[in-house]
Parts: sequence; C-alpha cells; structure tokens
Amino acid sequence: MIRLRGMAVEPITSRSPRPVRRSTLVQEWRELMFLHWPVEPARVAGLLPPGTRPDVLDGVTYVGLVPFRMHRVDLPAGPGVPYFGSFCETNVRLYSVDDAGRRGVVFRSLDAARLLPVVVGRVGVRLPYVWSKMRLDRDGDVITYTSRRRWPGPREVTSRVVARVGPPIVEQGGLERFLTARWGLHVSWYGRTWYLPNEHPQWPLHHAELLDLDDSLVTAAGLSAPATSPVSVLYSPGVPVRFGTPVPVDRQAPGPRTLS
Repeated sequence: MIRLRGMAVEPITSRSPRPVRRSTLVQEWRELMFLHWPVEPARVAGLLPPGTRPDVLDGVTYVGLVPFRMHRVDLPAGPGVPYFGSFCETNVRLYSVDDAGRRGVVFRSLDAARLLPVVVGRVGVRLPYVWSKMRLDRDGDVITYTSRRRWPGPREVTSRVVARVGPPIVEQGGLERFLTARWGLHVSWYGRTWYLPNEHPQWPLHHAELLDLDDSLVTAAGLSAPATSPVSVLYSPGVPVRFGTPVPVDRQAPGPRTLS
C-alpha cells in the first residue's frame, strides 16, 4: 500500500489485488482500443460519485475513450446468449479511488449496440448506458470503430476511431498499467456509492497508431474537448472477465493479495 493524503491506496498491479470469490456476471472484452488524454484532477473531481476522488499518476489523472466488442455476457453458469451477449460498445471513463483505497473507473457514458443491455444497465445498475448504432471493421492490422447515438439522444453524437495495431508490449510501464489495470468500478446507485469488483488475466497490450479520430462522445459526457492528440494509444485482443458482489464504498476493503 501507498499513502495519499493520509489514505492508504492499493498498489497498481497486473492482476486483481483481491479475488472475486463469487461471480455475479461473466463476459469477455475483445478488440479494445484505449485512447487517453491527461487532465487536471480538479477539473473532473465534481464528476465522480460521492466518496471517491480522482486517481492520479504523477499528479495527473486521465480521460479515456475505449471502443471494443463485448462478447458472451452471461450469468456464471449460463451458456451465453448470442444477441444479448455480443455487441459493440464504447465507454468514456475517468479514474477513481475511494476512501478504502480501492482504485477503479467511473463511466461517464457507455454506448452499446444492443437495446436490452442498455435498458438493464440503466435501470438495474444505474450506469449511463446509451443505445447506439455501432460497427467494428477490421482490414488487416487497421481497425475502425464507428458509433452514432439512437436513444436517448441527441442523435448527432458520434464517434469514429481508426487505428493500426502494432507490436506487443513486452514489459508494461507505469502509465500503461495505471490506465488498464483497473479492478472495479464506482457507481452511484439509489443515493449510495458502490464499488463493483472484477477479475481477469493480465492485459495483453499492443502499441497502436491512431490514424483518424472524429469524436463527440467525450464532450457529450460532460468533459472538455481534448486539445491535443491522445498521449496513450493501446490495443488489446481482450480478456475474459468475472464480476463480483458490489459493496458500498464506506465499507472497509479486505487486505489485497501480494502480487508482482
């Protein structure tokens, strides 16, 4: 553990610092592109749920735009439902830490190409899901992600990300781990902030080159338009994921496992 302003913060590790003992949901995240911009913590602190604050690396936090393909969303013992469980998604996210030291993400928006998961996510989990028309196209090592909002609008909110996948990253650096090794999310749910843990293998990451970006998802999520190109562009073929039982952020977290 490290301490920040008197608060013990769990270390950044390549695997979950605490096991998911009982899965509540399983899924796979595939063909992800991570685009990130630095931002001053004070500029986004007001967008995080009560009981959390911006997580920082060298005094800076980040805004992430992450398009990918969701695959096989299901209950732990289920067979997987093709229509419900496989679809494109893009999230705009911030980085958070709570008073128990648990690092996580806060989703400002989650655009998804399937209406039923959007309704379940908005009503059941209180996440900011939006139904959108989306595509993922691949031509060799070049991937194009496109999105246009359907409901709730406005329909002029769109995103287009084109990037070339590069070689694997053999040794991941501090920034790469900070941006991708996130073992839970913070969400406001009926007047209380909750932490929903997850567990998955270490991310296989690749360098990536951004070829084109035309996006209004970031600004639609209540954030300032990025003034520069992203400082980090990463690709991952994906990982299988298990989610655990949510806990309120005012409950003390169990001690993390010691991992390298």
